Amino acid sequence: MNFPKNTLLVILGPTASGKTAFAIRLAKEMNGEIISADSRQVYKGMDIGTGKDLQEYGAIPYHLIDIIDAGEHYNVHQFQIDCYEAITKIQEKGKLPILCGGSGLYIESILNKFQYTGVPKNDALRVELEQQEMQTLIQFFKNISSDFSKIADISTKKRLIRAIEINHYLANHDFIPLHTPDFEPVIYGLNPGVQTRRKLIAERLDKRLENGLIQEVAGLLSKGVTADKLIFYGLEYKFITEYLVGKHDYQTMKSLLLIAIQQFAKRQMTFFRGMERDGWKIDWN
Repeated sequence: MNFPKNTLLVILGPTASGKTAFAIRLAKEMNGEIISADSRQVYKGMDIGTGKDLQEYGAIPYHLIDIIDAGEHYNVHQFQIDCYEAITKIQEKGKLPILCGGSGLYIESILNKFQYTGVPKNDALRVELEQQEMQTLIQFFKNISSDFSKIADISTKKRLIRAIEINHYLANHDFIPLHTPDFEPVIYGLNPGVQTRRKLIAERLDKRLENGLIQEVAGLLSKGVTADKLIFYGLEYKFITEYLVGKHDYQTMKSLLLIAIQQFAKRQMTFFRGMERDGWKIDWN
């Protein structure tokens, strides 16, 4: 495969689809470096549950893994800042940046170069707006316009409220746009099929439990990461924390966790299909 100089190679797909192994193989073949697009791999000590598999990278450089302590706050806006910086550094070395992961919102924010993810929530305003009908909200949106208005998605009430929130913020604050590097994305998707995916997820869960996943979560709790925070991280960290605090027995925890991961994979595919409907070309394998 040959790509133009400013290519950003994107590897996406549902959990357990083999993205990391595929990205590593391409990085070896094409002088690339890998940027993780996983919302939980940024956290130190969350290794087994997030599937970091760092031993597989060998000499391949990687980015946005183990960059903050578990329990700290991280969001899409900070990911954009860190990812764009990583892309720039890789490009400056004359190498191929490979964005690999399953966090669709993170990937979409990079591809679309969203500029307003850093606008903070306004809880008081949201409470007020939630009580209004769509027609009233549309009028609010029109009354306070900004540069964002031209690109805002107001197709649902939730998105319309966020658009009003952003316009309200921009009307009262200076805005510093994100620096975005120049790149042309080439997107590969891995989707092994529903039955194969379910089998892979089940086998991987068994392996992770055998390899110390419960001990990993217990260790995070012992280091002061709160149960509420681990539950917030979802999936493995949510259900195993609930097991450790006595909410579930082992078999119930494992069954609920397996179902949750299967449902998560389905939501991931729904998100990626939505990206295709929005115009992104994904070459599925």
